[in-house]
Amino acid sequence: MDDVFVAKDSIVRKIWGKADTVLFIFAGAAAEFALNKAVDWLYFTGRLPADPLGRLFSTVAYARQIIFAKKDEALKAIDQITAIHASVEKKRGAGIPDWAYRDVLFLLIDYSIRSFELLEYKLPDEQKAEVFDVFYRVGNRMKLKGLPANFAAWRQARDGHLASDLVRSEFTDDLYRQYRKHLGRIRYMLLLQVQYILSPVQVTKLAVLKPSVWFAPLLKLYKFSRIFSGDQLLKAALLPKEYKARIRALDVV
Repeated sequence: MDDVFVAKDSIVRKIWGKADTVLFIFAGAAAEFALNKAVDWLYFTGRLPADPLGRLFSTVAYARQIIFAKKDEALKAIDQITAIHASVEKKRGAGIPDWAYRDVLFLLIDYSIRSFELLEYKLPDEQKAEVFDVFYRVGNRMKLKGLPANFAAWRQARDGHLASDLVRSEFTDDLYRQYRKHLGRIRYMLLLQVQYILSPVQVTKLAVLKPSVWFAPLLKLYKFSRIFSGDQLLKAALLPKEYKARIRALDVV
């Protein structure tokens, strides 16, 4: 049996092995990234505002290395992420706060669960705990402090994060301008609706996300289209054509 970081029958592989779920995870995460009090770190490198779509796919690539690789390869990928952040900290002459690292892990746990449940089915607590465990081990490898010990503790910590670590700022407004610039008007409208339906209420309020009557039936149509693979056409329409090959590559299960 292969020594893997994430078990081959884990729900985490099922979640991160489908393109639409991954795209929904990052659509939701894009709202919280824009609201996080540590978002200035993303502006220090300039990579996210300059190319939000490219940044999405590079982040997905790292996640895939961790989730679908053998254990030693996954650990190398985590160490590479740590080294990249250390380099950024050295250039800025300051350290990224531990709570900011925890925030990213927390939102990946949350949106992994929320996106899968929106598109597939409700997860039992034991499978939600599997999702937590994978990202807990990532954070532990990164030597992060203050990680919750289990899924129940994570729920409480997540609530605390949502209450204390989010704020609307000039970075928020600029990031949303960049999202619209790189996505175009129609795709940007879809992004906002996905964010509204996925995000915790604290995020929807701060980002001023509002529902539209057309999105619920469109989502139902999309979920139905997956029965006969019609979702491939819709997924191709969700992002600019230069990303079509990358979108297809997201489907691994």
